[in-house]
Amino acid sequence: MSVHVCDVLIVGAGPAGTAAAIALSDSDRSVMIIDKATFPRDKCCGDGLTTLALRELEMLGLEPERVDGWFDVDAAWLRSSTGREVELPLPTTGLYAAVAPRRSLDNELVQVAHRCGASVHEGSGFTSIDASSNDHVDVEVDGLGTVRCRYVIAADGAWSPVRKALGAGNEGYRGEWLAFRQYANNVTGPASQRLIVWFEEDLLPGYAWSFPLPDNRANIGFGVLRDDGRRVQEMAELWRDLLGRPHVVEALGTNFELEGRHSAWPIPARIDELSLTSGRVLFVGDAAAATDVMTGEGIGQALLTGRLAAAAIVAGGGLQPGVVSGHYEHAVEHHLFADHRMSKRLGAVLKHPVGARGAIRIVAASGGWGRRNFARWMFEDEPRAIAISPRRWHRGFLARPGAYLDR
Repeated sequence: MSVHVCDVLIVGAGPAGTAAAIALSDSDRSVMIIDKATFPRDKCCGDGLTTLALRELEMLGLEPERVDGWFDVDAAWLRSSTGREVELPLPTTGLYAAVAPRRSLDNELVQVAHRCGASVHEGSGFTSIDASSNDHVDVEVDGLGTVRCRYVIAADGAWSPVRKALGAGNEGYRGEWLAFRQYANNVTGPASQRLIVWFEEDLLPGYAWSFPLPDNRANIGFGVLRDDGRRVQEMAELWRDLLGRPHVVEALGTNFELEGRHSAWPIPARIDELSLTSGRVLFVGDAAAATDVMTGEGIGQALLTGRLAAAAIVAGGGLQPGVVSGHYEHAVEHHLFADHRMSKRLGAVLKHPVGARGAIRIVAASGGWGRRNFARWMFEDEPRAIAISPRRWHRGFLARPGAYLDR
């Protein structure tokens, strides 16, 4: 087969990869995306979109109306292991949280990348990489042959084949968290309209969730730490037990019906430990372990790292790859490391039942202003990280509007 040439090859057409492609569309770089899947395709995920994710999607030009199953969220409901419940209304200045099935969201992002001029090759998987040259990288791709490019953005998941092929670490890595998810229909209880988080004592510092979707459907699931001694084989039994707990049944409605099979997936959350670059290769999204270590949310981080990788390539111009790598590593550290460290500290508190119950008790007693701002703290990374990152302070950082303000 002939050699295909482009400036940037993106391996993986999920949120991180498509964000990078869309962000590069304003430059004069030619961009190719490859993915072994064909879209639309499902992706195991809680489907929740935080303020970070929503702001990134808005910057990329994604229109929520084009995403089938999109559901705006105006409040979060928390329940402690003792049964205490508290409603956290979100501010009304824009959108701070939403739910969107990954099958629909990812497919629309691929379409946006198409419209922005990226060459998208579905059903074309990564095979191997040769990064020995000083001025280019050769990548072998199923169905295409050799792709020669100046830079590679690896957006190929937690077990990144590109990272493995380069010997850039991550051998035997299974993620910090393990999550289960299943869809339900005929949801007639409060979960048909409410985003609910259950802090069950046997899941801490993990949690169970029910995220609403249109037509009385919901995404329900739970996440737990891998290092708590729990075996993967026990997860299905825990799932059945969780779905039978009275407060969960009450929230979903007694006649809720599960769709298909449950799915499980690892959640990587150690962005401050893995290498972010290897020569002319930049790792983004799950391939960079860029997930919120406290909540397990990763869509916002994927979109952000994809955009930052694109910006680094543009800023580096025709300079050596070390300049591009430096730009990218510095940007990721600035945007994500402080929040990652803060989340680790908070996760240590929530790991204990007393800490989780105490946090909800304090929030319940904090009044309307406190509840609204605690909800922002949950869904928006900036207020959470700001306490330990003074260099990010700026006028009005606690009053910044949400996304899609004019929608």
